[in-house]
Amino acid sequence: MTLWRPAPRIRHDAAPGRWPTAAEAAASRLFQPFAAGPLRLAGRTWVPAMVPWRATAEGFASANVIDWYRRFAAGRPAAIVVEATGVRDVPSGPLLRIGDDRFVPGLAEIVRAVRAASDGETRVLIQLIDFLAIRRRPERARYLAHHLEITAHHRERLNAADADDASVRARLAALDEEALRLVLTPREHEALTFGYRERVTDVHLPHVRDLPQTLPGAFADAAVRARAAGFDGVELHFAHAYTMASFLSATNTRADGYGGSRAGRLRLPLEVYRAVRRAVGAQFAVGCRMLAEECIASGHSVDDAAGFATEFARAGMDFISLSRGGKFDDAAVPKVGEAAYPYTGPSGYECMPSYYSDAHGPFGRNRGASARIRAAIRAAGCATPVVVAGGIHNFEQAEQVLARGEADLVGFARQALADPDWFRKVRAGRGAEVRLCRYTNYCEALDQRHREVTCELWDRLELASAGTQRAADGKRRLLAPEWPDPPDPISGGPDAR
Repeated sequence: MTLWRPAPRIRHDAAPGRWPTAAEAAASRLFQPFAAGPLRLAGRTWVPAMVPWRATAEGFASANVIDWYRRFAAGRPAAIVVEATGVRDVPSGPLLRIGDDRFVPGLAEIVRAVRAASDGETRVLIQLIDFLAIRRRPERARYLAHHLEITAHHRERLNAADADDASVRARLAALDEEALRLVLTPREHEALTFGYRERVTDVHLPHVRDLPQTLPGAFADAAVRARAAGFDGVELHFAHAYTMASFLSATNTRADGYGGSRAGRLRLPLEVYRAVRRAVGAQFAVGCRMLAEECIASGHSVDDAAGFATEFARAGMDFISLSRGGKFDDAAVPKVGEAAYPYTGPSGYECMPSYYSDAHGPFGRNRGASARIRAAIRAAGCATPVVVAGGIHNFEQAEQVLARGEADLVGFARQALADPDWFRKVRAGRGAEVRLCRYTNYCEALDQRHREVTCELWDRLELASAGTQRAADGKRRLLAPEWPDPPDPISGGPDAR
């Protein structure tokens, strides 16, 4: 489907900046030890959650998923957040799940792989997510013949009070697009042209109405499983197009105390957090991923986000990780047979901007909002660490973020995918060997098609080498090539870091 792009389209190329020497890196803010609640980190580097589409169809951790996280851990970031993992035991395709004890052994294998590959240096958390139903865009004829529920509304619009359902369906099928739009309700027309999608405001659906009763326990049980699997903490997914972010959204008009005002929209996320904290205790890290801005019409602003983050900090969250945009509300129209993808509209662009951008460019678009949110947290007397991500790819950018107090931890997502060894290379004074992300969003295109996510900078390298794991299409390697240990600057032998 067509992705939204800003106008005018200005090309911005990633710049390496000046890479530090090994001594400069060792003395930098970025590589100093840091504490986030019970998390004791070797530095301030953070790999945010990215879905690689490598789980089994039943949601178990496959060998390819385990290898994916092992490869990131070999680069030794201070922390890795494992991909969005469903807290309810419902089918969700090749995405990790944690809604039942049967998933724990596979998740524990991920933890063991990260520990071994990083010699215990990298801390590993798992992101917990809930999502509502979304369906593929149907064929027009099939939707009208089978999926649409015929009601008195349709009969009234068609002046066909006594017609049976089959006759109403036949008359609907004969209408042109504009006439059909006038007969269908807005939600029915959306289901036809975008695909059916549940919202947190669909309180006529019992399972949606009861989310405030079911989700705190579901998240708490998932966090207990995460602790049993050996993770160092959990990140509650309160961002983008999914359930918890939808409760926080300014578009949440629920009238049951869980919507409307800022306090109402905040109520369930706080209840979820408190249930999780009660379940796992103070020695297990609990934070969240949330939006600094929704970036949609009538969406919540930075001021709203600062208010949310301050309340999360007061409640005792151990960290707050900031993203932006990525909503269904402005997504592009999907093709028939495909589902809407929340990163195709203007808000999706804000989440994952590309190298063709507006005058601001794609690098660090969330830094200003992050600085305002962190300042609000500090003004409230809280020291809760803030993680910022979004187009940060060189050492100078990261150091500047920390020096200016824009955040406390720096997230490298696409850059870590482009080069999982960024952290080792920079610490070794070999930043010139870093494989810089080009921000073409090749990886995003794979994600949109639910194909194994790889990077164009390395997925065709050494394909013929023995042991190279290939994607299902046979044309791409699944993991970045290994980077050998750099020589120790004193002995000349391998650096054990």
